[in-house]
Amino acid sequence: MKKTGILALLLAVLLLAACSGPGTLPDEPYAAVPYQLFPAPDGAYVGDTMPFVTSDGMLELYYLYDTDHNGQGYHPIYRYRTDDLVGYEDLGMALNYGMMSEPDPALGTGSVMQDQNGLYHLFYTGHNDTGNGGNGKECVMHATSPDRETWTKQPDDTFFAPDNYSHDDFRDPEVFWVERDQCYWLLIAARDNSLGGVVAKYTSKDLKTWSFEGPIYAPMAQYMLECPDLFCIGDTWYLTYSWDCVTYYAIGESMDGPFSAPADNILDGQGQMSGNGFVFYAAKTAQWNDDTYLCGWLGRAGLSGDSGVYQWAGNVLNHQLVQHEDKTLGVDAPESYANYFTASKPFQAVKKQGGVKISDNNITLTPKDEVYALADMGTRPASVLLECDVTLDGDGRVGFAFGGSEKDPSYTALCLDASRDQIHYEGYEIEDLRDMDPVALTRFAFKESAVHHVKLVCENEIVVLYIDSTKALSCRIAHSTEGAHICVFADGCGASFQNITMKLPG
Repeated sequence: MKKTGILALLLAVLLLAACSGPGTLPDEPYAAVPYQLFPAPDGAYVGDTMPFVTSDGMLELYYLYDTDHNGQGYHPIYRYRTDDLVGYEDLGMALNYGMMSEPDPALGTGSVMQDQNGLYHLFYTGHNDTGNGGNGKECVMHATSPDRETWTKQPDDTFFAPDNYSHDDFRDPEVFWVERDQCYWLLIAARDNSLGGVVAKYTSKDLKTWSFEGPIYAPMAQYMLECPDLFCIGDTWYLTYSWDCVTYYAIGESMDGPFSAPADNILDGQGQMSGNGFVFYAAKTAQWNDDTYLCGWLGRAGLSGDSGVYQWAGNVLNHQLVQHEDKTLGVDAPESYANYFTASKPFQAVKKQGGVKISDNNITLTPKDEVYALADMGTRPASVLLECDVTLDGDGRVGFAFGGSEKDPSYTALCLDASRDQIHYEGYEIEDLRDMDPVALTRFAFKESAVHHVKLVCENEIVVLYIDSTKALSCRIAHSTEGAHICVFADGCGASFQNITMKLPG
């Protein structure tokens, strides 16, 4: 046989082996990157955000600055600025906390706005555990600025909760001009002694003297409705608020209400048990460049690593809101990410176990008996956008697995769980998903044979999964870093992952 024929036969045998038997993709170098999408200050964390869109088209995110060593005074307000949600300028502190003898040795959430005469206003929460001489621990406070660089507190404008309301739970003022009423509105998280947590409304002509108008929303469901925000998309009004480590929303036909919560009014993750993790919290909106963004934060990791439990404050996290035909809301990755992830990473994949078929940029998985199917796509880059179309053929568990390197051969699973109609990640290995209950999850109704479009946005340990412009699950997955491979798996049902692409920052 000619030498060329022998080489061709050998190549064919190797290709057949690669398609039919387990293969190995080598580990590639891995190095963490500076956070461009999900910033946090050096040695500190981002707490509740207060978005403000400037007249020159920038988005400023004021936020509560949190550390692991807060003293008697804490949570000064700091500020980021961005023009595309990809890369942020750290502008440092905007407003410091006060003395223990003042109402604001700790600052709480508020809002930034510009009045009809061009002056800037920062309304915020003053918190003092001493109780302010019997007035209560919390109050609304006011600072002004001609340029958003230097802020002057206006202590004479401070006010406390009205009668029949908790004087210790009165926080998070959101202030804006209402053209229809020719006055300013102030919405605030408050606690009515009979209704429980409410969003209360005040009005003012001069931003100094406020008239109490009563609750605008009182679902009688949560202890508090923190960080309330009111906005309109088209002809529909929405109210967002937070409690139980979760950001919720309600819908109304008018800005006056009534507001009602849809059956599923959570857009990102939630803890299975109340209070076990701040997945995406305290989100407020920015209407910017003809789109609406939900601006919040992903909590820092819990004490046990990839547990799905997150502590208060972490990194900036922004979702783009999507309005569906039935007026419910969904979330997706900000469109500007497409201008950031522009370099294509060549597709590669090998079978690791179970029934695996690889063709072009498509992977079909068929589990065999109790053995899950797994295909390896190589080392996960520190910053990457992965997109694909996923179809399940039954009520099983499929998704993305991380691991399989020489350093750590185990695989943990970011799970699209049709057996529970949930998406979840908590550091479980694939074979444990059948027996372990989810810890951090978002609800999603999977449909057999339906094609679901999935995006994974990854930056260092932060991994955000978006599905069908409807839901997100934001995670910290340390097990996906340090050279871990990214894989797809199926357990309990078959699945296909079609049109897989990976893009890196250009």
